[in-house]
This record gives sequence, C-alpha cells and structure tokens, in this order.
Amino acid sequence: MDGLTSTVRSALVFLLVNVFVVRCDITDGNAEHLKREHSLIKPYQGVGSSPSSQWDFSGSTLVTSSYVRLTPDERSKQGSIWNTVPCHLKDWEMHVQFKVHGSGKKNLHGDGIAIWYTKDRLHPGPVFSNNAHFHGLAVFIDTYSNDDAADRSFPYISAMVNNGTVTYDHGKDGRSSELGGCSAEIRNRDHDTYLAIRYSKGRLTIMVDVDDKNEWKECIDIGGVRLPTGYFFGASAATGDLSDNHDIISMKLYQLMVEHTAEEESLDWTKIEPSVSLLKSPKDNIDDPTGNFRGTPLTGWKIFLLLLCALLGIVVCAVVGAVVFQKRQERNKRFY
Repeated sequence: MDGLTSTVRSALVFLLVNVFVVRCDITDGNAEHLKREHSLIKPYQGVGSSPSSQWDFSGSTLVTSSYVRLTPDERSKQGSIWNTVPCHLKDWEMHVQFKVHGSGKKNLHGDGIAIWYTKDRLHPGPVFSNNAHFHGLAVFIDTYSNDDAADRSFPYISAMVNNGTVTYDHGKDGRSSELGGCSAEIRNRDHDTYLAIRYSKGRLTIMVDVDDKNEWKECIDIGGVRLPTGYFFGASAATGDLSDNHDIISMKLYQLMVEHTAEEESLDWTKIEPSVSLLKSPKDNIDDPTGNFRGTPLTGWKIFLLLLCALLGIVVCAVVGAVVFQKRQERNKRFY
C-alpha cells in the first residue's frame, strides 16, 4: 500500500513538473535567439526611408527616442511601421511592448492597434490602417466596440488568418473571422503592456501581460495554423471620430529552436497558403458570447486537467481496491 502510494505520488510530481516546464516555456523568448533584423528596439536605429533601413513607416507615425507613436490622440489618423526584411523563420515568437492611452473617457476612445505578419507591407486600408484583403496573420488589439449587440468586454484581442479572400468586418469587430480572443484592460495603464505571439509547428499561441507582474496569461491557443515564410512583420493603428495615442515601445522577434521532420524540411515554405484547419468555420463563432472559438483543440491546461483527473481516478480506484482486499483478507482469517 505504501509502495503504491509512493509510486503514484512520484508520478503525480513528475507530471506536474513537466506541465509546469512546458507552460513556462510557452513564451520564454529570452531563452531563445533574438533576431535583430526583425526587431524594433530603442533607440530605433535603422528606422526610416533609406535603402539600408530595416523598418519603414507611413501616415501619422512619429518616431521618438522613447516610443514609436502610430497615431496621436487626434481624430482620423492612420499610421504604421513595417519591417523591410522578410522573415524566413519557420518557428518564431514576437514580443510587443506597447501603450494605448488618451484623454477619452470610458467608451469614448478608439480604435486600436494591429500586429501583422503579412505578404505585403505599407499597404494602406480600412483595417486599422491596413489592407482588408491581406495574406497572412493579424492580431487585433481593438479598443472600441462597433457592434452594440456584442456580448463581450473591450478592449478585446483577437486573431485572424487570411489568404486574401476574407474581409475583416469592422462593423462586427471581426467576429465572423476571428480564431479566438480575450478581453484585456490595456488602456491608460500606469505601466507598459505586453503581447506575445508564438507560431511553432502549426500552433498559434497568444499571451498577454497587462498587470506589470511579469506573468503571461493565455489569450489564444489554436493548432492547425499554416503560415508561410518570407512575410513581413508590422504594426498599424487608426483613429476615427474617437482617438487615442497608440505607441509601440518595442517589437522583439525570437527564433525558436524546433526540430522538423525530413518531409517538413523538404517543403517550400514560401509557397504555403495561409490557412487554419478548423473543426468548424469561424463563422460558427458569431453567436458565441465568450468570443472563443468552440472547435479549437485542447489547450495545455485542458490536457493537464484531463490527465490529472484520470490519475486521481486511478489513485482512488487503487486505494478502494486495496481497502477492499485488506477487508477480505481479514474476513477470511476469521474462518481459519
């Protein structure tokens, strides 16, 4: 009985340690390799319109020594900043340090920031000042609800993968095309806020740190995502009748050291079509008040809880069985 309990306890500890390590590694970009050619870091050297620049900007964007302001707190402004070097990494993680602030009171501010990994760059349009029919990945930090009927709290972070055939529905805040999302109080904080976007082995994970506690919280975790190499990273923002200061403090890209199969290595990753293998169409998510896609694969925590429940079930069965066996042994001794 003691041996069984010890074995189960050891197995449980092993499981907890491994899950903890995996979860900590999800956005541990500092342990990976920073790619400076794809990173925007103070004092923002290499930013400008010269041929040697690694970042270019347009619209109302203002580059200072402390931040890159995509839009000022003024109406009808659009601005963006784009990496001029295409990214050929198969597995990567982008950390964005940003700040959204302004004089507008509750529900009187907008519109938000978008982080892009797309085929084209510096392509103005109606989606947070970028092209609506983009190819690639977009992560939207939307600060204003255009859909009064939506049952979700803003600011709201969502993700979308597009191959140029889908249009972001601004009037519905992109609800019909989002892969998932979460609410995050990122506006007018006394500190900077952070967003981590990880793409590795077909899995997209988005984490946020809005409380200045150096702790990541999961926002989106979805598998079956296919993104090509050779696309560009960028950030854009827009204001309309309502406004805010939309500031990028830094964008740091890390290479993730991941092994791929021989078949994966032989693929021409530049020819991959942006897509997501979903159990349901994103349009089925329209009536989901939580804003979370209901057909997404199990996340790490869900798998951990299932394994933990199964392990606890085994322990309970083992204990009950041992007790029953012991009682039966004692009862048999009475007849001998």
